[in-house]
Amino acid sequence: MAVHLASLLALVRFSHTVFAMPFALIAVLLAWSLAGPGSQGPLPDGWLLPLVGVVVCMVSARTAAMAFNRLVDRDVDAANPRTATRHLPAGELTVGQVVALVAASSLVFVSGTLLFLPNWLPLVLSLPVLAWLLGYSYAKRFTMLAHVWLGAALGMAPVAAWIAIRGEAVLADPTDLVPAVVLGLAVMLWVSGFDIIYACQDAGFDSQAGLHSIPSALGVRRALLVAAVLHGVTLLLLASLPWTVASLGPIYWVALGVITVLLVWEHSLVRPDDLSRVNAAFFTANAIIGAVLLAAVGFDVWG
Repeated sequence: MAVHLASLLALVRFSHTVFAMPFALIAVLLAWSLAGPGSQGPLPDGWLLPLVGVVVCMVSARTAAMAFNRLVDRDVDAANPRTATRHLPAGELTVGQVVALVAASSLVFVSGTLLFLPNWLPLVLSLPVLAWLLGYSYAKRFTMLAHVWLGAALGMAPVAAWIAIRGEAVLADPTDLVPAVVLGLAVMLWVSGFDIIYACQDAGFDSQAGLHSIPSALGVRRALLVAAVLHGVTLLLLASLPWTVASLGPIYWVALGVITVLLVWEHSLVRPDDLSRVNAAFFTANAIIGAVLLAAVGFDVWG
């Protein structure tokens, strides 16, 4: 049982939750900053249950989406030398076990939205959001914009967290959602960019297998340029965020400088004729970016 649990966690790369989770928590902090402090300190009254809800929904939704992706792609993974050792092609897990994980995670995600009641918006939106997350697994079979689909899936995290915290305000005035949308767009383009970089490894295989990606359609050199442009726009969106919510200050700008350096470093690691350091670019730089921004927003909101 312990072996299967470890394999399931490895299957969905549970540690990669760090890519999206910080941005959901940033949205929570910014939403709370608009609500004002509670009677017992800087946190608003009744903060614990919504925070638990955001974490539960984030983890379960990502787990369902990642497990479903591995399920749908098992034949493709088996044919690709780079991915042939993944758990389903290698026989470490069965289709039934992964189906059960998808079903259980989906149920936890939808049930987790009940923690936000009487705010009913998360519950109503849970099934459309889940459909988008699972639908990504088929995107590369018909569009080279699958990277953007994935980016939008992760970009939903701060928007969904904002709606979960400020549902009534959003219903009363949809412009209340602007900070979360700006952050969500930044996440979407950031993720799209680093997914393009990661997909460069499979440009040749995707072309042969009839799969669609920007690297297979445009070539690795042009794909890396597209990724760089997307990351440039990401920085512009993050730079515009302080104009949508007043709680961000100087520490945020320092963090944005650090993130700029990290993105430049990420792109310096990867060249069209040398993709050997893609994993360092993908995992190291991108894991740090979310943590840096979350820490900066936390200090600015409560500093």
